[in-house]
Amino acid sequence: MKKTMLAAACAVAIALPLAGARAQSYSDGVVKIGILTDLSGQLSDSTGAGSILAAEMAVADFGPIEGAKVEIISADHQNKADIGAATARKWYEVDGVDAIMDVPNSAVALAVQQITREKDRIAIFSSPASSDLTGKACSPNGIHWTYDTYALAHVTGDAVVASGLKNWFFLTSDYAFGHALERDTSAVVQTAGGKVFGSVRMPANAPDFSSFLLQAQSSKAEVVALATAGLDTQNAIKQAAEFGLAESGKTIAALLLAETEVNALGLKATQGIRLTAPFYWDMNDGTRAFAKRFYEKRKAMPTFYQAGVYGAVTHYLKAVKAAKTDSAGPVMAKMKDTPVNDFMTKDGKVREDGRVIRDMYLFQVKTPAESKAPWDYYKLAATVPGDQAFRPLVESDCPLVKKM
Repeated sequence: MKKTMLAAACAVAIALPLAGARAQSYSDGVVKIGILTDLSGQLSDSTGAGSILAAEMAVADFGPIEGAKVEIISADHQNKADIGAATARKWYEVDGVDAIMDVPNSAVALAVQQITREKDRIAIFSSPASSDLTGKACSPNGIHWTYDTYALAHVTGDAVVASGLKNWFFLTSDYAFGHALERDTSAVVQTAGGKVFGSVRMPANAPDFSSFLLQAQSSKAEVVALATAGLDTQNAIKQAAEFGLAESGKTIAALLLAETEVNALGLKATQGIRLTAPFYWDMNDGTRAFAKRFYEKRKAMPTFYQAGVYGAVTHYLKAVKAAKTDSAGPVMAKMKDTPVNDFMTKDGKVREDGRVIRDMYLFQVKTPAESKAPWDYYKLAATVPGDQAFRPLVESDCPLVKKM
């Protein structure tokens, strides 16, 4: 696909026709959702075209909204905050987009959050991780949908520290996501009486991790924590195996790992890794039914990012239909008043700071002998209720939160 095509917003053929003659309060008779995603970078396998597909499936499954048609458009932000911000601004000002969703890459998401607030539209972030989106950078127009660095840190971090591994060293992606994940996980380790022996900041898309891994290997840390994502996580795990970090007594903690990355690396390289996620395709009849339909179109199982896009689009459309408008204020109010229920979430809620509270799961990657079929990768180690996994409001620095 040509680069110009990736960077441009392109309409997806999923528009639903007007469902009835009675006019509702929808601008131009259209509810337009923009999927701002990574179509060409390190998160393209776990978000990207799969996120667009998930949005298409959600619109098709939801059905028509009386008085409006629903359209999906999409664009590649190229993991650059300026491109993401420019796309968001054009979508809101020129193209009539009502809501932007997905937005992998925390730096891009933070930029989009600000523009969304300025333009009084809606952003639902399924794929970025920084907990600042519902902390100091929170917005009345933004929802952080799927997971965040606080939950990753507390579910995985608590489990690893509780197993007796208290001395950590971080390999951290040098942008907003990595910084937030290292910060939140370091706090967990230190609160539990552990120690952070050091960290190194690494540029995104670094092909060679050798110098960083050598620093980690020579430290006194028991745990080498990867505050990385996508291809960076894959390369770090692969090269850690080549350097023999496990044989030298180090435990690798992949703080963010998607199903597609396990699939790319194989179980031999990833077996035993503990990870946190809000979704796995083989959890129940609902997740398996969605995954089967998704696989038929994508030839890969859905990641938790992509499943999150499906849920976010569905919840948004429920609110639009109930509010009988696409205006941001009434729709946000409906989304916060309506429980979140879908195949990956039971009785979730959108909190006043924009954080969706849902159960999170600690998984362990199976050994090759334990896996019985393709994509049979995880076993459930623990379920952590949402009110324990995510930052409590009493600790929030979101200006929207009423202090008691």
